[in-house]
Amino acid sequence: MLRGALIGCGFFAVNQLHGWRDAEGAEIVALCDRDPARLEQAGQDFDIARLYADAEEMLAREAPDFVDIATTVPSHRPLVELAARHRVPVICQKPFAATLDDAKAMVAACAAAGVPLMVHENFRWQSPIQAVRRVIESGRIGEVFWGRVSFRSAYDVFSGQPYLATGERFIIEDLGIHSLDIARFLFGDATRLTARTRRVNPAIRGEDVATMLLDHEGGVTSVVDCSYATRLETEPFPETLVEVDGSTGTIRLGQGYRMVVTGRDGSEALDVSPRLLPWASRPWHTIQESVAAIQQHWVDSLRAGREPATSGRDNLKTLALVEAAYRSAGTGQTIELADLP
Repeated sequence: MLRGALIGCGFFAVNQLHGWRDAEGAEIVALCDRDPARLEQAGQDFDIARLYADAEEMLAREAPDFVDIATTVPSHRPLVELAARHRVPVICQKPFAATLDDAKAMVAACAAAGVPLMVHENFRWQSPIQAVRRVIESGRIGEVFWGRVSFRSAYDVFSGQPYLATGERFIIEDLGIHSLDIARFLFGDATRLTARTRRVNPAIRGEDVATMLLDHEGGVTSVVDCSYATRLETEPFPETLVEVDGSTGTIRLGQGYRMVVTGRDGSEALDVSPRLLPWASRPWHTIQESVAAIQQHWVDSLRAGREPATSGRDNLKTLALVEAAYRSAGTGQTIELADLP
């Protein structure tokens, strides 16, 4: 049984703690948070007795088999580098880093220490997204040439995470990063990107609408669009909708987790709804299920000694798309990914 420790017991970490409790082959044995009340509550809720206010003390005393860093972005680099110095394998919450330089430094630190590093980029692990990937890989719709990854909603994300309203960057960094990673997962790495952004909500500082056009290495063109300013008849939050066109057919993943695959022999409608785990709640259950899935993937990868799918090294490519999107939106130009430092 792998012994894990978790740093950060805030809003989203509760999902991770539930996921760890369900994981086969791992358990969380220690928690760390600078907020005493929050730390005590998490310990009580998940029956974890070893509680720390200092991350270095926890890593030194517990010598865990891995550490899950579930804190906000500014603390990621020092905590990842701390874990690397203690030679503890690391999972780090997304966004991985505020800058590409920080992300590269974290990847280098873990590589030098010889420890695995995975980014908690869980959206690609959602059941509907995995179902789309399986149809593409089956060849049922032929050679893919166009795709769209869309997340449009009017959900109030600021009530649970008020800090999201205060940053200069918002939707691409917080949500678009997931959608861009899905585009990479489905269509391959991108070579160039063009982006346009807008702030509709006057009460926030960053952008709440973004539209991005990507050219992918294999010849696919994709559109990635995100909005927290879109009011619809049926609120789709937190569903990601996907469209894929291939040479012999199409995939349409629509609201309500209904996926229609059309080919030469006609159309088939499939229900690709996520499981409602015992501890999950609607409408968050699709994200909560993906949290459990990526954490199980980490356990399986660590035990098998293989690099996880969303490793730090892999996530550098997703972060590069985020940086390219902001640069393109700021300059009005198309950004060549090869030109990024």
